[in-house]
Amino acid sequence: MCPRAPKESTLSSFSTTDSLDRLNRLAADAAEAALLSCCGSRRWARLIADHRPYPDLDALLAAGDEASYDLTPADLAEALADESMTGHPPPAETGVGSLAAHTALRAAHAAYEQRFGHAFVICLDGLAPDETLDRLLTGIRDRLGNEPEEERVNAAEELRRIARGRLTRLATPGAPMSDISRFRPA
Repeated sequence: MCPRAPKESTLSSFSTTDSLDRLNRLAADAAEAALLSCCGSRRWARLIADHRPYPDLDALLAAGDEASYDLTPADLAEALADESMTGHPPPAETGVGSLAAHTALRAAHAAYEQRFGHAFVICLDGLAPDETLDRLLTGIRDRLGNEPEEERVNAAEELRRIARGRLTRLATPGAPMSDISRFRPA
């Protein structure tokens, strides 16, 4: 099993002006550990680490996309299990109805996990904080009706989008690390 540092500390260690260069220069196991913070599939991280150096962010993102499209069912299960293991607090939305919305979100997430056997994943990059709770509820409700194979495809695509955002933050100097777009209710 690959040693893994906590995701946030791994990511924040790359918040320097030479983030992509630093990723390119890391030893293979350290690069793989850093890349695991973007997607929990060891094979995905290994593929990207093995194809370094990347001349620019676009090349890194293209490699991430290619590795995401090549996820086997076992790789996808590993990445989804990683998403399940990392708890994240619900969106910090307050106001009228927020307690009810958070309760509904927890119930919808539990129903999703029971139906599909893995955590619900959705990319929230670019959303305003006050839009995330609604997007999460809508996404879970919409996808609960999917057939398992269709939902596996959807989950894989959401993981690819999430990984792109995380790779961008990993390789971009000074990018905020607080909006890692994944969700798992506490």
